[in-house]
Amino acid sequence: MPKNLVQKILDSHVASGTPKAGEPVELVIDQTLTQDATGTMAYIQLEAMGVDQVKTELSVSYVDHNTLQSGYMNADDHAYLQSVAAKHGVLFSRPGNGICHQVHLERFAKPGRTLIGSDSHTPTAGAMASIAMGAGGLDVAKAMAGLTYRITYPEVVNVRLEGELPHGVSSKDIILELLRRLSVKGGVGRIFEYTGPGVKNLSVYQRATITNMGAELGATTSIFPSDETTRAFLARQQREEDYMPMEADPDADYDETVVINLSGLQPLAACPHSPDNVKPVSELSGMKVDQVSIGSCTNSGFEDLMKAANVLKGKTVAPNVSLTVSPGSRQVLTKLIENGALATFVQAGARILECTCGPCIGMGQSPKTDGVSLRTFNRNFYGRSGTLSAGVYLVSPETAAASAVAGVFTDPSTVDYSDAIPAEPSYVDDSMICQPSDDPESVEIIRGPNIKPLPENTPLAAHI
Repeated sequence: MPKNLVQKILDSHVASGTPKAGEPVELVIDQTLTQDATGTMAYIQLEAMGVDQVKTELSVSYVDHNTLQSGYMNADDHAYLQSVAAKHGVLFSRPGNGICHQVHLERFAKPGRTLIGSDSHTPTAGAMASIAMGAGGLDVAKAMAGLTYRITYPEVVNVRLEGELPHGVSSKDIILELLRRLSVKGGVGRIFEYTGPGVKNLSVYQRATITNMGAELGATTSIFPSDETTRAFLARQQREEDYMPMEADPDADYDETVVINLSGLQPLAACPHSPDNVKPVSELSGMKVDQVSIGSCTNSGFEDLMKAANVLKGKTVAPNVSLTVSPGSRQVLTKLIENGALATFVQAGARILECTCGPCIGMGQSPKTDGVSLRTFNRNFYGRSGTLSAGVYLVSPETAAASAVAGVFTDPSTVDYSDAIPAEPSYVDDSMICQPSDDPESVEIIRGPNIKPLPENTPLAAHI
């Protein structure tokens, strides 16, 4: 019987249960990731289980959220995370190395694998044909301990892409169009599988933007096939041996099909205060803009930032606009330094932030009172920016850059700039990723005053 890509990967990982939509199944998990805002508790829970070494194929601990060390607590968390990773067989990505989803896509995600992470945007790795899902910290700890992960077997929606994106239109506009059609609840209990001739026209970075924001549909996850585009990306990452072609069988069945003609899309924006409150940028043109932030795990890859640099080249940010740029990883930042794009940002008047989540999670850069903020992020919930009265709009890097220059909402399809970007260098530097200790018994776990063990519980009495 023909299978779609989701069924191929899920069914090969089902440990128990019936692989049928709506039925509970237990999945074997190949990889896990954590980040520092949620990871500390996950590793405390892992310790409480008494597991010496993690049982997964790969587990990585990232520090990318609470990097503004204004007090001792964040630094204490980081020291704990680094030492517990060394002791229990977990890789540790140090502060400054990059955002977990961007780094994982670059260095670790593999076609055909299952991944759960203690962050809701873990589905980003679906761009690499992984079944990647956000999960609670305890579920991630259980997976590291070798236990299965329970989900309700999802429906699979075929999102068939046709055509090619025109000038000024981005993959961000593809996922915003899907949110406009289906709403933030349209993906509950479902996985979105992207197929069709339009897929081959999208780079891995463009695919990652879509799978990342698929979380805003409420979806279990999203996934693209593994094809020659995937292989070329892995080759640039110097890990072509991880490539495996994977796609749906011909005539595979789906629970629903949605067709999007890429050639007919226009630049879109998610208006306050929900990712599905979507309007064409052309309807917002002329609205004064106070802040523009480019980055986050949604749009901080090499290609995203190069497109923004193309728009900004030779121009200066409008006097009324504060522009910030957050590269997604140290690898991306290094490439921007070497090809001159970082100078383009600086010369345009951008403020360069750390390779971290930063403003996306409200870690600095709150807009002014009643301010209008354009962000290439994934969420614009009320108050998330840190300013309750601000209006936050989610847009593509091209829309963000064009609007930063003009000082008002600007449709990038009306702006003259080059769509061509230089070939991405094959540059890899994993020196900020710490390997687990070869002598875990000798590792002392560092526990600052804010690191407390879980309370020891006793069984409930027979009668209360």
